[in-house]
Amino acid sequence: MDHKSLQHIFDQKELNMRQRRWIELFSDYECEIRYHPGKANVVADALSRKERVKPRRVRAMAMTIQSGVRGMILSAQSEAFKQENVLAERLHDLDQ
Repeated sequence: MDHKSLQHIFDQKELNMRQRRWIELFSDYECEIRYHPGKANVVADALSRKERVKPRRVRAMAMTIQSGVRGMILSAQSEAFKQENVLAERLHDLDQ
């Protein structure tokens, strides 16, 4: 976002409620708002624009774990919902 217009906020005649609250807050201080272009502020610009990619080893580990676990979960779910297992579980619940 480009906030260059904020340097003129003290000169504006019509302000919305949010802007008025900010002006009221800043009125207690002697301050000056100066615009610093994002491209000139290299560190902040890099942090706000940097794409965060997981290292290859983390992605590979996640894929290995997920692929094996997913198959085991699907297998366990299909086994649990077989007719004889559902009936056995219901009978077990009735005995207790």
